[in-house]
Amino acid sequence: MQAEEHISKMIAILGTGITGISVAKFLLSRNLDFIFVNTCPKKSSSSPDRVTELFPTHDIFCGPFDDYFFQKIHTIVVSPGVPRDIPLLLSAREHFVRIIGDLELFFKAVSSPIVTITGANGKSTVTSLVGAMAEQASIKVGIGGNIGTPMLDLVGKNFKLYVLELSSFQLELFEGTGEHICGFLNISPDHLDRHGSMENYLAAKQHIFLGAKQAVVNRDDPLTFPQGLTCCDLVTFGTDEPRATDFGVISHNDIRWLALGKQRLMPVCDLSLKGTHNISNALAALALGHCAGLPMESMLSTLRHFRGLPHRCEEIACINNILYIDDSKATNIGAACAAIEGFSQFQKRNILLIAGGRTKNIDFSSLIKMVSKAVKHCFLLGEIADELHNLLGGVIPVSRHSSIEACVVEASKIGCAGDVVLLSPACASFDMFENYIERGLHFQAAVNSLSENGRAS
Repeated sequence: MQAEEHISKMIAILGTGITGISVAKFLLSRNLDFIFVNTCPKKSSSSPDRVTELFPTHDIFCGPFDDYFFQKIHTIVVSPGVPRDIPLLLSAREHFVRIIGDLELFFKAVSSPIVTITGANGKSTVTSLVGAMAEQASIKVGIGGNIGTPMLDLVGKNFKLYVLELSSFQLELFEGTGEHICGFLNISPDHLDRHGSMENYLAAKQHIFLGAKQAVVNRDDPLTFPQGLTCCDLVTFGTDEPRATDFGVISHNDIRWLALGKQRLMPVCDLSLKGTHNISNALAALALGHCAGLPMESMLSTLRHFRGLPHRCEEIACINNILYIDDSKATNIGAACAAIEGFSQFQKRNILLIAGGRTKNIDFSSLIKMVSKAVKHCFLLGEIADELHNLLGGVIPVSRHSSIEACVVEASKIGCAGDVVLLSPACASFDMFENYIERGLHFQAAVNSLSENGRAS
């Protein structure tokens, strides 16, 4: 088939992975003509065979991306993993071709209320919490985006509420095409290899306020507030005492309570999720659910029973009174620091930290303060091990290891009753594993091996 037959007045889908396939299914359901394009087929981790199997009449076009090509398409839908500065997209802008993500298509396709959530850390937990709160209230809710189901796969299923986790990659191209309730949880250095600077990373996150009618922001993190003019109503959350319309923590009879203004909602100790970071996550979920009109009773019940997400501060075992925690999803410093703080007893250094992997051009110096207060020993892995060894070696005992399994074994020897062996890498996993899930499963298998060897308490 000739190129001319591929590209006659159509939408181009850039990316042949999960998002690209979901976009194609969506466009096909609306009888819209499209073509797949791939700029690096030999290097692509996606499977072209999968695309060919699902869309046998739609070939993958690999060029040339010349003037004729740009004359024949009007829009490129870009998958989140595709960098925005590749030559194809630079040329598309010069030819005035519209460049969007699947988020724009989603907003135009649905009419039910939408809650959007972003942040450097905790967004998967908060997204899952808000979704569970809606389910507890018997509301048919679609949960997706950067977590689980691609958002366009949720379209056409009669959901009464949508809850979307959004990454900075998804927000980069967002133009605010529809009303929504948004939450910006926190910000810390991440994905700087993609965005180039914290300023660019924050600017991408700030796109979540476009089109928002209400916004939930973090009083403990001023950078989550809209930068510049906005017409949306703001609701804040934080771990301090809140104003009348905001969420926070108050004390009553020496008991700390989650609160809406001065109204006590539930004791902090009743939260199923433990750690200071999860108090913040619970408050954010309450604020977002409140803005979405969810019943308070359903929300509080969810907070009492929600068990958390796999690989996010997940308790794996207690062996010889040493707690083993899988926080493999902590792929940046902010997430790692939150986990360390959440499980620390600052009177004694009780954390045995497993960290390292592939960096994302992040300055690790901010890790020093938290590590110096709480970490007894740090076990280092991956490409960043030497850098972390030089950075932390003068502060706490550190050691390099070739595998997570070796880290777990050594930690079990060093640890004593009351300690926490915490896998919270602060790095990506791709130097050693397929993803953070595989990394977490290796950790769990190593911990389970300790139990099988008769060392469980």
